Amino acid sequence: MPTDPVALTADLVRCPSITPEEGGALVLLEDVLTKGGFTCTRVDRGKVSNLYARWGRQGANRTFGFNGHTDVVPLGDEAAWTMPPFGAEIKDGYLYGRGSTDMKSGVAAFAAAAIDFVNGTPPDGAVVLAITGDEEGDAVDGTTALLDWMATNNEAMTVCLVGEPTCPDIMGEAMKIGRRGSMTAFFTMTGLQGHAAYPHRAKNPMPAMARLMDVLSSRMLDKGTAHFDPSSLQVLTIDTGNPATNVIPSQTKATVNIRFNDSHTSADLTAWMQDTADQVAADFGVKVTMQIKVSGESFVTPPGDLSDLVGKAVAAETGRQPELSTTGGTSDARFVKHHCPVVEFGLVGKTMHQVDERVAVEQIEQLKAIYTRVLQDYFA
Repeated sequence: MPTDPVALTADLVRCPSITPEEGGALVLLEDVLTKGGFTCTRVDRGKVSNLYARWGRQGANRTFGFNGHTDVVPLGDEAAWTMPPFGAEIKDGYLYGRGSTDMKSGVAAFAAAAIDFVNGTPPDGAVVLAITGDEEGDAVDGTTALLDWMATNNEAMTVCLVGEPTCPDIMGEAMKIGRRGSMTAFFTMTGLQGHAAYPHRAKNPMPAMARLMDVLSSRMLDKGTAHFDPSSLQVLTIDTGNPATNVIPSQTKATVNIRFNDSHTSADLTAWMQDTADQVAADFGVKVTMQIKVSGESFVTPPGDLSDLVGKAVAAETGRQPELSTTGGTSDARFVKHHCPVVEFGLVGKTMHQVDERVAVEQIEQLKAIYTRVLQDYFA
């Protein structure tokens, strides 16, 4: 009997796996995959649970890999949900629940496709599923832990398909061949507190911070590249916390986020921001510190065999040739790219992270069919 991806999605949604809680999702998958003939290994690190499943011989001449996650974001205002957030109830053709779109349906679809494929037409090679519980969190002990374990244990994927939602509005319209880099800078300007009526006795850090934010946000970082839109720097917050109307504050803080394309590296952008901040601080006679958090570097998998393989399968099942895109936020593909060529394809992601998150049941079935065709064509 074919593995039902809709039923598996529902079972996974009923697992309250709010990051970093495992919530029973990986236990469920381990049982399903083991019964389907896969050798499963839990690769837990820190407080994070991960699952590595392989069918076929270790060190096979070609190994197709899937990557995805079972952790989900918090519910938000639970009272605003009109359907139980972990109920997996189906209404008007949609399956409701946190993680139904992002991305338990994707995991269910590739798990179902892989189980049925290896048991129906055993391939000349291996199939690997690398599933994490740490994509929505800090992503320190998730896919990176799986890749570290693979390197230590001589496990490898030849290529990898990440099952994140990739289609903005219509099933089949887009796949990801790369992602922008993402980094956040935290600035602190420190001056000297004083009375607002006697500014000559104080050093106000506020004008310096305002100038710095203006200089940073006014610069055009680039005009875009062959596969990417222009990079973007956004001021997220300026915080001083000064309730008084007659006090010049001693300190103010600000945060900016940059989404950057492949014409930059985080190191280059860090150096530019540090030089700019130092110059502004010197001009205003205040002190500045900067801290950087890099979520991921920009990367692209050049169009070729892997994107052609996935694109052909998508077109065959949906009638649409997917656009090769690099838009959106970060994903775990940013880690997989160090291991092997990687692309992403999944269903429509319009409701991910929203109240009443939901997925069209027919899209889950379509996605399984696409992943099945990808496996068939890869091992043909």
